[in-house]
Amino acid sequence: MNATLKIVKYQLHDIVRSKWLIIYTIFFFLITEGLFRFSGDSAGVVVSLMNITLIIIPLVSIIYGTIYVYNSREFIELMLSQPIDRKALYVSLYAGLAFPLAAGFAVGVGIPFLITGYYEPQLVPTFLTLLASGVLLTFVFTAIAFLVANLTEERIKGFGIAILVWFFFAILYDGILLMITYSFGDYPIERPIIVLSMLNSVDLARILLMLQLDIAALMGYTGAVFRNFFGSNTGIAVSFASLAVWIAVPFALGMRRFVRKDF
Repeated sequence: MNATLKIVKYQLHDIVRSKWLIIYTIFFFLITEGLFRFSGDSAGVVVSLMNITLIIIPLVSIIYGTIYVYNSREFIELMLSQPIDRKALYVSLYAGLAFPLAAGFAVGVGIPFLITGYYEPQLVPTFLTLLASGVLLTFVFTAIAFLVANLTEERIKGFGIAILVWFFFAILYDGILLMITYSFGDYPIERPIIVLSMLNSVDLARILLMLQLDIAALMGYTGAVFRNFFGSNTGIAVSFASLAVWIAVPFALGMRRFVRKDF
C-alpha cells in the first residue's frame, strides 16, 4: 500500500506539472466563463457545456491516456523490476492520470460557476450532475485508453484504435441508433433502445443530464424513452450505475491484460 501511494504521489506530481493539464483546465474555464457572461439562459449554459463536455472529455481522456501509457513504458519496466505488485502498479498509473484530468475539468468548470452562477440555487443540482458526468466520462475513457494501450505494442496502431473508439461512441453511435429507430419505428423497440443506450457511455451521460434538466424538447428519443420507462429519478440512478459499470469493465480488462503482459 505504501508503494502504491508513493507511485500515485509521483504520478500526480508529474501530471500536475504538465502544461497540457493546465491548458485543459484553462480551456474549460474560458468556455464556461464565456457562456455565463454572454448567455442569459442558465439552462442553455448547461446544455452548451454538455455538448462540449461529451465531445472534448472522451477525446482528451482516451488520446492523452494512450500517449501516457506508451510514454510510461520505461517507468513501468523500472517499477516492475522492484518488488511491486502488478495490480497495485496498474491502479497507481490509472489513478495518477484519471484524477488530475477529472480535477482539471471540475476546476475549470466549477470556478466560473462559483463566481457567476452561484446565485441561481435551482441550477446547482444540474450543474453538479454536469460535473459528475464529466468526471465519470474521464474515468471511463481513461480506462479504455489503458486497455487499448495494453492490447497493442505499436503506438500508431494504438492511437488509431483510440481515435476510432472515440469517433464510434461520441459521433457514429448516435447515427446508428437513429437509423435503427427509424427503420424499426413501427415495432415496440423501447426496451432494445434502452439497452443500446446503456452500451454507450457518452449517451448515458447525455441522458443523465437531460433527465436532470427535464427539458422535453431536448430529450431526444432515447432520453424520452428513459424518462417514460424509468421516471426521472430512477432513470438518473440507472444512468449513474451504468456509467460505473462502464468504468469497471474496461479497467478490469486492462488490468488483466497488464498483469499477464510480458514487458
